[in-house]
Amino acid sequence: MQPLENRINYKFRNSLLLAEALTHPSLAYESQRPHFDNQRLEFLGDAVLQLIVTEELFKMFPDFTEGKLTKLRSRVVSRRALARFAMAIHLGDYVLLGKGEEATGGRRRLSTLADAFEALIGAVFLDSGPDSARILVLDLFKSEIGSMITSPEERNPKGELQECLQAIHPQAPVYQIISESGPDHRRVFQAEVSWRDKVLATGKGKSKKEAEARAAAEALRARVWEAG
Repeated sequence: MQPLENRINYKFRNSLLLAEALTHPSLAYESQRPHFDNQRLEFLGDAVLQLIVTEELFKMFPDFTEGKLTKLRSRVVSRRALARFAMAIHLGDYVLLGKGEEATGGRRRLSTLADAFEALIGAVFLDSGPDSARILVLDLFKSEIGSMITSPEERNPKGELQECLQAIHPQAPVYQIISESGPDHRRVFQAEVSWRDKVLATGKGKSKKEAEARAAAEALRARVWEAG
């Protein structure tokens, strides 16, 4: 697992913790080792992530209400966001799956990636304590957390989609305005986003920029590239 350790810039003292974090329950079931999977580490990692991100946002935005802080935190620790971070470090390449789960595309499944990411953080926490876990989390999340300083209220679906897709393949998504309608003062634009010659989604807006952003948001929701 050295390539993964290089990607996250962390060397495990106890390699069994890393192996446990990467073992999907489907493999544990097939190997008749039901107590060796990443579910317990996932449970721990979820709590560790919540605390680290909550503390960081609490310090970054001293004037924000609880509701605003909760929304910001969900941008970072939602299952979709965690899957995105997992893809950025190619975590799916290292997850140990059962044959059935592998055959049905489990390596790219959002829930599998998010669970493995939480388990990885839990493993680092047990391996060397909260300080190491905090350093790792803030390093992996620095781009997302940094973007909140300039736009704490605003999502960037086009940026999210590009980051998500380029974790799989370097080709960037392509946007095209496919129709315009309505009078000049109330134009409606329809945009299409495609990737590797496959249409991912469309979206409408009062400007080309808004239409493209909505197409990207719909693509993130539908995630048709996961269907193969």
